Amino acid sequence: MKDNLLKEQLAQSGLEMSIVIAPAVAAALIGGGTSIIGGLFGSKSASDQNQQAQANYQEQLKAAQAAADAQNEYNKRAFEVEKQNYQNFRKYEWDTAVKSWQYNSEVQDFQYLQTVKQFGKSVENTQDQLTYNNIAAMQASEAEQASLQEIMNERAFNMQGALVEQLQAEGRAALGQAGNSRNKAIQSTIASIGRDAAIMDASLSSSVEQMRRNMRDISMRRYGADMQAKASMMIDPERLPDIPQPTQAPERIFIEPMKAMPGAVAQPVQQSTWAPLATGFLSAASQIGGAAVMNQNTKYKSPLGWQIQGSLL
Repeated sequence: MKDNLLKEQLAQSGLEMSIVIAPAVAAALIGGGTSIIGGLFGSKSASDQNQQAQANYQEQLKAAQAAADAQNEYNKRAFEVEKQNYQNFRKYEWDTAVKSWQYNSEVQDFQYLQTVKQFGKSVENTQDQLTYNNIAAMQASEAEQASLQEIMNERAFNMQGALVEQLQAEGRAALGQAGNSRNKAIQSTIASIGRDAAIMDASLSSSVEQMRRNMRDISMRRYGADMQAKASMMIDPERLPDIPQPTQAPERIFIEPMKAMPGAVAQPVQQSTWAPLATGFLSAASQIGGAAVMNQNTKYKSPLGWQIQGSLL
């Protein structure tokens, strides 16, 4: 009914057209439209993929930057902690070295004072030993002198006894005898007394020589005892050199950690949005062009009464 109305209106207006469309042309038009629509969809899909790839790329850049920032923050903190630990250990080592130096110095002073005291005691003991040796030598000398004095006193006493005996003998000889007999008796008595005196003189001389030998022996024994006492005496102690004060080693030179850079992120490959369109249009043009060539000098009347005559380009 609508077709009849359209025909009437075209007839009244004098614009009645005769359109004849071949089935091949219609198929070409449909195929061309489909190719164009496919190109549009392909272009839209490529654009969406490009946008998603770019968004992913930006997220990867942010993640790489965040990782680099975190690494730099950790490196900075670790660097500060390492320096602090070094300073703490350096101070501990210095304090320990100073305390050790002070302690060793005090021990050295104490040992020196103890040695000085021991030396003083050794000197005192040596002086006591020398005094003892001197006293012992003096007593030994006095004993020898006393012994010699006893011998001399005994000799004097014996000499006096001999003189008395001589006088008595002479008196007896004078009373009882006369002449040559008396003289011989006196001479015999004198000779006996002389022999006894000579024996006593020889004994005295021997005793004096023995005393001298004993006195020399006493002196030698005292000298040996004195030498032994002095040899056993400690030598004068000397103070050791002061213990060197501790010194600190040069401080370490720290190098700040290298700044970490974000990891490389490959840029996404952008797909062409024009290629699907160009492909669609070229495909549509190819299909329509081929159908137009086949439709030359043909007629087709549609069920609606439209006709296309001639070629449709």
